[in-house]
Amino acid sequence: MADYVLSDATRAKYKKISTASIATALYKRGLRNQFIQGVVPVAPKSETMVGQAFTLRYIVAREDRNPITVFRDPSHPQRVAMETCPPGHVLVMDARKDARAATAGSILITRLALRGAAGVVSDGGFRDAEGIGALDMPAYYARPSAPTNLTHHEAIDINVPISCGDVAVFPGDLLVGDKDGVMVIPAHLAEELADECSAMESYEDFVLEQVKAGEAIIGLYPCTKDEYQQKYEQWRQKNGR
Repeated sequence: MADYVLSDATRAKYKKISTASIATALYKRGLRNQFIQGVVPVAPKSETMVGQAFTLRYIVAREDRNPITVFRDPSHPQRVAMETCPPGHVLVMDARKDARAATAGSILITRLALRGAAGVVSDGGFRDAEGIGALDMPAYYARPSAPTNLTHHEAIDINVPISCGDVAVFPGDLLVGDKDGVMVIPAHLAEELADECSAMESYEDFVLEQVKAGEAIIGLYPCTKDEYQQKYEQWRQKNGR
């Protein structure tokens, strides 16, 4: 579904959906490996990251190809990615889970944010992480890393299928990131999961309220008793859910 375009309505639904609910919905469909491993928020954000993937692939740097002067090239893929990632998309970087060098720093990521990107995810490092964390735009990485990307990475491809944190990411896939991490939703499942996960979130809000009131889990979560289903329907009507 390479031509999938995320609507404002669907984006708004995912803003209220946790990565945990998405993981469960994908598991029901046989997809067990959609949570990007080894990345954390640079700084926790109150708003969930939602956007389609725009990718950048790094390969291992070879010294004769990556002197500092390569940044003078206006077609350098790292720089071009920052200037061409569409607004509302998430820039996803494949660094082969190697955080010995940065995949970007605060100047480039600030430019990305000001161009309207929905977020950035790298399975490598960021330099100037404090500055990136201060941005409103969500950012996820493996850890801080001061050395320039040129010491270990060569930016080679833009908007091609990549691996990020052991997850296959295709251009146009939907990325959802919260304080736990980032889920990758194949584009062709984005619409149907939005409604299913919204219903899951609603029921889990009800369950948490019941648990805090002293209810036992068995029969409630998952719902296997008619009395809880009836109680949930009443709760939904009362709370407009």
